[in-house]
Amino acid sequence: MTEDRAKKVKLLILDVDGVLTDGRIIYDNFGDELKFFNVTDGLGVFLLRKSGIKTVIITAKKTRAVLKRAKDMRVAAVYSDHYKLKIYQKVLKKFHVKDSEVCFMGDDLLDLPIIKRAGLAVAPPNAIQEVRNIAHYTTQKHGGKGAVRELAEIILKSQGRWDKAISAYTK
Repeated sequence: MTEDRAKKVKLLILDVDGVLTDGRIIYDNFGDELKFFNVTDGLGVFLLRKSGIKTVIITAKKTRAVLKRAKDMRVAAVYSDHYKLKIYQKVLKKFHVKDSEVCFMGDDLLDLPIIKRAGLAVAPPNAIQEVRNIAHYTTQKHGGKGAVRELAEIILKSQGRWDKAISAYTK
């Protein structure tokens, strides 16, 4: 069932805290917010983009760390709002996709409205129970520990694009 849904994906939408990070927020002595991102997730996003699948971030709180990581991963857009559904609806229009063509990974209450609509709804195992209960798939890897990379592989393999996406590294 997950593979059938993954075959249709044209756009990946990600939450940040608990998905691209392990959910911790750390403040240094100067009050700057620090977040820990996993490099393999970035490569997963790169491989998706290389294969024609764009990535968008919808987060409740846009920080410098999130903007820097998004720029490094070359995501198509970053949006911030506690009411993520209204942003999601704008993203559908902007990127000319339907619910069934969207994969969304989220982990908390703010993500539930999108989880209920996305064609492929994914949760990391560290997500709250309410999210995991309605997600189509729960990754083996935790948020901030390679969950996005795992998802990228699932999407690309289900679409028959994995071998081509990694061909530059397997010669």
